[in-house]
Amino acid sequence: MNTKEKALFAVKALKKQYPDAVCMLVHSNPLQLLIATRLSAQCTDARVNLVTPSLFDRYKTVYDFADADIEEVGSYIKSCGLYKTKAKDIVNMCKMICEKFNAEVPDNLEDLTSLPGVGRKTANLIMGDVFSKPAVVVDTHCIRITSKLGFHNTKDAYKIELILKDLLPPEESNDFCHRLVLHGRAVCSARNPKCDLCCLKQICENSK
Repeated sequence: MNTKEKALFAVKALKKQYPDAVCMLVHSNPLQLLIATRLSAQCTDARVNLVTPSLFDRYKTVYDFADADIEEVGSYIKSCGLYKTKAKDIVNMCKMICEKFNAEVPDNLEDLTSLPGVGRKTANLIMGDVFSKPAVVVDTHCIRITSKLGFHNTKDAYKIELILKDLLPPEESNDFCHRLVLHGRAVCSARNPKCDLCCLKQICENSK
């Protein structure tokens, strides 16, 4: 089985194991997902989901965030870590969305990554989940599991993104990355992988 065939096997196996491929960050609109994703840096999704209800209740629109006091925003997100930097990024990204993008979250990589605090991982998540565009979200689960599958031997997120774009069917790529997160949490954890329960053990190089 070559690498392309292994990738298609992984897509099918993970789809069967995790039919509901959804982002774990709770949100009700594109802006909320963008902000929640920024908060998730070096923080768990579970923690972010505890913080965002009161944050989004206080600031309901992009204009509210753009006009917000950075220190006050920080007080709502303090438990997420790096809260001063994140608060500054959130306020400034919302100002830029208002000023340059007609108060709408952009739908393309170039514009999204021009926003303060937004990298390729966040931009790809927004493009895939909000705008249904083919996207590859490279997080720690993705890096670890696709390495075990022999798809690459690097930790460079950008290189992995390009490799996976070449291997995966475009219409499957975004959900595939969500499923890797679910699989990484449930089975293929970094410290204690449950290899005997893994739906990918047939193609995993660590199980050979």
